[in-house]
Amino acid sequence: MDPKIKRMIDMINSKKKLSHPWRRQERYDQSYYTFSPDKSTWEAVSPSRSGSPASLIPKISIMSWNIDFMLPFTDERMLAALKHLESHVQANSTPTIVMLQEMLETDLALIQEQPWIREKYSLTDITSKYWESGHYGTCTLIPTVLPVNAVFRVHYEQTVMERDALFVDLAFGNGHSIRICNSHLESLIADPPKRPQQLATAAKVMRDPAVTGSVIGGDFNAIQDFDRTLHTDNGLQDAYLTMGGSEDSDEGYTWGQMAPTKQRDQFGCSRMDKLFFCGNLRCEKFERFGLGVKAEEKHVQDSLIKEEGMEEGWVTDHLGVKAEFSIPNSRKTLENM
Repeated sequence: MDPKIKRMIDMINSKKKLSHPWRRQERYDQSYYTFSPDKSTWEAVSPSRSGSPASLIPKISIMSWNIDFMLPFTDERMLAALKHLESHVQANSTPTIVMLQEMLETDLALIQEQPWIREKYSLTDITSKYWESGHYGTCTLIPTVLPVNAVFRVHYEQTVMERDALFVDLAFGNGHSIRICNSHLESLIADPPKRPQQLATAAKVMRDPAVTGSVIGGDFNAIQDFDRTLHTDNGLQDAYLTMGGSEDSDEGYTWGQMAPTKQRDQFGCSRMDKLFFCGNLRCEKFERFGLGVKAEEKHVQDSLIKEEGMEEGWVTDHLGVKAEFSIPNSRKTLENM
């Protein structure tokens, strides 16, 4: 077994939860959290459809980024990543949802400390309470201007690496609900493969007739031939391909450019990170972000180069993906006012 893979599995197993309150493959509702300036703390909120104000926002932007949990200097790398995310959020007038994978509890603590997040965002997670794993998991940042109808997870049946799907239902004008899913599909090659079943599980929830449209994003670990058709196999559209992108192109790759040199030489570059969608949504823009983002401290950069075999002191081995989606009926409602 590759030493890095063994180390990853050992890290996951070191904090393995002995039991869970949920049933696999079934919806498990959870709270989300907003910051109270008066109490200077994050407070749990129970989502509810009753009394949710209707939003007439016609577009949303969605960013997804995997911040490698195995590299050292987790705090320094995460702070640099958050600073880069802030630059994107501040430059965009469209409400921007941020989906993060491979979060540690220390990452969640840093997220909670950021003034721009406290001011403008709600969080799906502030601890590992709802994660499949006791070591790492996903977290979604939701702009406070977007009313939340529900937050829930579906914990995959087929998983060795403790993966799940995190859903957020958002209220829009004319009674429309948009469902956002943040997921980190199974890593590596398995026999039988686990990613097809995982995405099929998430896609079934996405196609719920009660929602107007859905988007799923994250690190999909697309490293095998069958990964290329998982979106069409499940009735979904691939945002990158919809906007004219092509497979096996430098413009689409999201992993490898910032990986340790030895790994890049061994595996090459690939398009691991994706955004799929379905329903009454239109993808209007797609781009990658995060290329070349480095930790700010020189000693951290030097160590990542020397000890981890990276060309530069990058914050992660993944690029992020970002897309803008319009909700046609909400746009019409806004324009008619």
